[in-house]
This record gives sequence, C-alpha cells and structure tokens, in this order.
Amino acid sequence: MTSAQKRDPALAGYWRSPWPCEDGGPRRTQAPASDFALDLKPGEKLAAHCRNVMVACMTILRERGEVYVQGHLGGVGSDATSWVERIDPESLEPLKKSPALPAGPFWPGGVAAHTNGSLYVTFGRYCHRLDPDCQPVASRKLPRNRAYNSLLILPDGHLVMKDFAGGGGLHALPNGERGSELVVLEPEELEIVARYELPQGSIARLSADVAEDGTPLVYAIGDRQALRLRWDAQRSELHLDDAWMPEYIRFEGQTFGWDVVLADGSAWFLDNGEGTAAFGPSFRGKGESPSPLHLIRIPLDRPEPAYVEVCGKSGGIIANPPLIDTERRIAVGYDSGNGVVTAWRYGEPGEAELLWSRDQDQAGHMIQFPRTGEVVSYDYDHKDGTERVIVLDIETGEEKGRVAINSPLQCVVFPSVGWDRDIYATTFSTIARVYVE
Repeated sequence: MTSAQKRDPALAGYWRSPWPCEDGGPRRTQAPASDFALDLKPGEKLAAHCRNVMVACMTILRERGEVYVQGHLGGVGSDATSWVERIDPESLEPLKKSPALPAGPFWPGGVAAHTNGSLYVTFGRYCHRLDPDCQPVASRKLPRNRAYNSLLILPDGHLVMKDFAGGGGLHALPNGERGSELVVLEPEELEIVARYELPQGSIARLSADVAEDGTPLVYAIGDRQALRLRWDAQRSELHLDDAWMPEYIRFEGQTFGWDVVLADGSAWFLDNGEGTAAFGPSFRGKGESPSPLHLIRIPLDRPEPAYVEVCGKSGGIIANPPLIDTERRIAVGYDSGNGVVTAWRYGEPGEAELLWSRDQDQAGHMIQFPRTGEVVSYDYDHKDGTERVIVLDIETGEEKGRVAINSPLQCVVFPSVGWDRDIYATTFSTIARVYVE
C-alpha cells in the first residue's frame, strides 16, 4: 500500500502496488505510485539479466515481490492466444503460468491487477479473469470480431475496453461501420453492462481520470478527434461529452494520434501514428507522413489543441505516448521514424521552450521517476541489432546509464518498475530486469 494510491481516486479500482497496470495507472503518467526511483549515483551503473520470451507485452506488480508478465502466441491472423506468468523477481523464471487463453484476432493486449485481488487480461476479442496463481476464473467473448487493445479499471471496479480500428490503412473501419465501440464489464462474471459506439475509429488505448465531482471520465483518441466520455455508475451508462470533441487533424498529411497522457490539466499525445504495422526490427525509416510529427496538448477545460514539432522532419512515426513531468513542467516527445527525442519546458497551452534534443531510437513506453528526474527510455542500435535501456536526466537530456538487453527487436511495448532499484523491460522477444549495481 502506498500513500499516493490512497490519495488518488483514479487508482481506486486497482490493487495497491507501485505499478498495477500498464503505464502505472489510467492517466498514463508512466510514474510509480510511490517515491521509488533508480537514483543512479556517480560510480554506479546499470546491469541487466535477460530471458528470451516470445511474445511478451508488459509486466505489472501486485503484492510485494509479485511480478506478472502478459504476452501472447500466434500471428496476425485470428488464431492467437494469450498467457500470463508470475515470475521470480530476479531470475525471471516462471513460478506460475496460465493455460493458453482464447483470444482470436491479434493485437498486443494488457493485464491489470484489480482491487479485488484478481488479474484481468484483455487480448484479442476476449477478457479473462484470473486468480493470483494465473488460473482462469471467468471469461467473456467481446462483441466485435476484432482485437480489443487492453483495458482500464474504473474506480467502482468495472472494466472498460475498446476495439482497435481506424485510420486509412490496414486497420481502417469496414464500409458502413461508424466507429470503435467501448464495452464495460462487471468484474465478477464479466457480464457486459454497457456499450457505446464512438463517432469514429480509434487506434489508441483508452485513458481515464476522475472529475472534481467524482465522475469517472474515459478518454479516447479517435482518428480525427479527441473524445471524452462520462461513466454514470448508477445507470451503468457511458455518455459522450459533446462539449469536448476537438478536431486535432489540422495539417496536410498528418495522421492519427496514439495513447493520451492526462496531466497538468491537459491531454497530451503524439500524432502520425499511421503505418506502424510496418514495424521490424524497429520503426526507423518506417514513417510515410509528409507532415512533421507533433506533440499535441489539449486543455481539459477547453477543446483547442496546441502543437509543437518534435524534430520538424517528414517521415515521422510513433506508436506510444509522450512523457509529462508535472513537477518540473517538462514534456518529452519523440519521433521513432527519424530517431529523435526532444524535451520542452512548458507553460500555458501553446508555450513550449526547447530544453534539449538528441538522436535516439526511442519507441517504447517510458518510465519517469519524479523524485530524481530520471527517465527510462530506449535506444535501438541498428549496427549491432540490439535494444538498449537508457536512463536520462530529464532536465538536461544527459545519460545517467545505459545497458543492452539482448533483444533483436526494438521495444515498442510496456515496462514497469521493480521492487528494489530496478525496472522490467519487455520487447516482443525478451524480458529484462535492469538494475543498479
């Protein structure tokens, strides 16, 4: 249990651990719910212990010492299955493992630790409830025959998820279909209690927060607009907020945004997300948009986007969110197609002062440690064909440490913090424990 979680209503539905779900919480701040940090000091360095795993997606923490890995088997067709392991925190060897969990259509899903003690996995068109030993308790086949990309837990314990569709490429909506659909499940038997079809497709994962009046808010980045829905727990209904539906596609050749970070009174995300199916072994050179990639900021109290270019080059592409340090008022964005990471000191919406920019092949979800100003990021070495974990100073962009994690694939998925000055990094080939020595 942490004091941060007791104060944070957005985490009320999650198990009280430093990292109970992807990105550390539904706001996607990528920060632990504690003052945990690597706290690298002069004379110390990063080390890594790695295990080959096909195909890992993320790690989360539950009870002290418990580390869970979620992944899948199967290709891009309709025959994929998911799995969850509880692993040894140091050796990374499996201690408990689920059976193959039915999934169907492929896209990386997710796992979350619920306040009731259960684990919930949404992958493909299924949601599964597991006990702490990774054994199935209940399952639900979801309405649409396409992948649902993970889930959020609302403060009252309900689960919300969304199918993955949109844009003009591989994942475009079929003719005649209006948009992606949100589905809400109750947590015991996974019965469907609410459905809401969006006015457009949405590729990005959902994010959530709680309004000042206690109403849970769910945010979806559509392929043209940012959208917000209110959860009415008494009536078990989702309602679209018609007053906050900003159009963020404003530039010739600009494409849709990915996962949104809710921080400092704004929604923050990166655009030019079309074309990520071309990944392999990295995103370098895979972008096709003629419009430079932007960090987009939309105030939560007024629907007017503000834009800043990450590097000003065409051919940018991303598949993941930026990072926002609200204590230092620093935003970190990146362009995985051009291999650039940039940070700005932000003020009011539209105000951004360049702090630093560096050549770095960063693509995965990051981690920030607000107490020390450390940022965990990645740098894929194309010469060696190996991914590296890098810790940066968020004020200066200077490296505090780096270590190879023996992955031939760039990280495009989810890390977590560990239990003792360590983090867990996952790629589609590897799990790595990165620690200070």
